[in-house]
Amino acid sequence: MDHLSFKTTHVNKANAQKSWVIVDASVAPLGRVCSQIANILRGKHKPSFTPNSDCGDNVIVINADKLRVTGKKMTEKVYITHSGYPGGQKRRTVREQMNRDSRRVIEHAVKGMLQDNKLGSAQYRNLYVYPGTEHPHEAQQPVAIELKNL
Repeated sequence: MDHLSFKTTHVNKANAQKSWVIVDASVAPLGRVCSQIANILRGKHKPSFTPNSDCGDNVIVINADKLRVTGKKMTEKVYITHSGYPGGQKRRTVREQMNRDSRRVIEHAVKGMLQDNKLGSAQYRNLYVYPGTEHPHEAQQPVAIELKNL
């Protein structure tokens, strides 16, 4: 019975084939780019996707300072942090955050799209965001990919 001879393979940390990819953040709005990045980090674009293991690729995001947002999000979307002390709440709009550190906007959006457990933290560590076009990962020979369904 040849049709029953297929074996299901489960990817784990030892046999995951991770590659390096480059994504340009200036090609689409924030949410559309970050959802594609989160899928690549999780490994959902691979036929060997296993939901309980880190089988995604390493992602290099360039041009974070040329990021686009739609509507009034630049002035009305607010990032809130709290130091833990009374009166320690800080508010920052997307425009203020982009002027301060544009990488944080992409990192915050992608982190919110990953799982909230140890696996999501491990996948988040495979994300590298840079404000310009230069990055120090040329030795890994990353492949530039075009994002689909934007």
